[in-house]
Amino acid sequence: MRVVSLIFGILAALGLVLGFLPLFGWLNWIVVLPPALLGLVFGALSRDRGATTLSAVVTGIALLRLFLGGGII
Repeated sequence: MRVVSLIFGILAALGLVLGFLPLFGWLNWIVVLPPALLGLVFGALSRDRGATTLSAVVTGIALLRLFLGGGII
């Protein structure tokens, strides 16, 4: 479960990099948040602190980006 959580976290982090570009904020809804939340769940199930932290940080940054860009009101 640890490896699955890390894979989801890394994929979400790569999508987050693209989501920071102008006009690509919608990628946070489709590419970043679902894998990051899955990575958070799998990390919590495996009780791995590193994978859970990675997914939580990616989720927080994506939500902040969506909030600042007007995607979450």
